[in-house]
Amino acid sequence: MLVSIITVAYNSQDTIAKTIESVLAQTYPSIDYVIVDGASTDRTVEIARSYQEKFKNKPGKTLRIVSEADKGMYDALNKGARLSLGTLVGNINADDWYEPDAVEKMVRYYQQDNFDCAWGNILIHKTSGNMLKRARIGQWWSTAGFCHPAMFTRREILLQNPYICHNMYDDWDFITHLYTSGKHLRTYNDLISHYNFGGMSTQKDWNQVKKRIGMKYAVYRKYGLSRWHFPECVAIESAKYLLG
Repeated sequence: MLVSIITVAYNSQDTIAKTIESVLAQTYPSIDYVIVDGASTDRTVEIARSYQEKFKNKPGKTLRIVSEADKGMYDALNKGARLSLGTLVGNINADDWYEPDAVEKMVRYYQQDNFDCAWGNILIHKTSGNMLKRARIGQWWSTAGFCHPAMFTRREILLQNPYICHNMYDDWDFITHLYTSGKHLRTYNDLISHYNFGGMSTQKDWNQVKKRIGMKYAVYRKYGLSRWHFPECVAIESAKYLLG
C-alpha cells in the first residue's frame, strides 16, 4: 500500500533537512513524499532538491517538490493532498520529524482498523524540557488528546473535507468536523513524531492568547458542542502562556 507524506515549508533552511531525513529513514518501503514550499526566499528548495538522488536510490520511495506562492500552511496542505498518490496521507511540518517506524506502525493500524483518520503520540520539544502528548479520544472532545503532527488520514477523506483556510486552528476544525460527522477516528499509544514547540499557537502575548481562545471556542460552537468548552479553552491557552 502506498502512503503519501506531505511536508509544508517556507523559509525552513535550518530545519527541513532533519524532516526529510526522517522520511527517508522510514522502515516502511512504499512512500510518496511531497514537499509543498511556499516560494521560500532562502535555501529551503535547494536543500530539498539535494535529496532527490537519495530518494532515487531508495526503491519504492519517491520525492516531489513544488515551490510556489500559497495562502498559508493549510492551503499548502490542501494542495499536497490533491497531489498525493497514497491511500493514506500523513503530514509532517518542516521543523518536525518522524520516528523511524512511524509510517509502518500507522499502516499496520490502518490494516487492522480501517480508520478514516488516526493519530499517535507526539514528543513536544521545548527549551524547558520535553513533554509527551498522548493521543486519545475521550467522552469529552478536546484538543488535549489531538496530535496533528502524528495524524494519518485516508486521501479521499482529505479531498472531501479540505482545510477551510480560515486561521491557525484549521486542523482542529478539520478533525472536529470528522468527529461530529461520525467518521471512524482512532488513536494509538505509540510515539509517531517529534514536534518543536513554538509558532503562532504559543506567542507570549496576552492579546494573542485571548484571540486564540476565541478562535478555538468558535470551532466547538460551530459544530454544536457544549458551551462548557469555553473554560477549557481558557485553561489550555492560559497554561501555554504561563508555562511556555
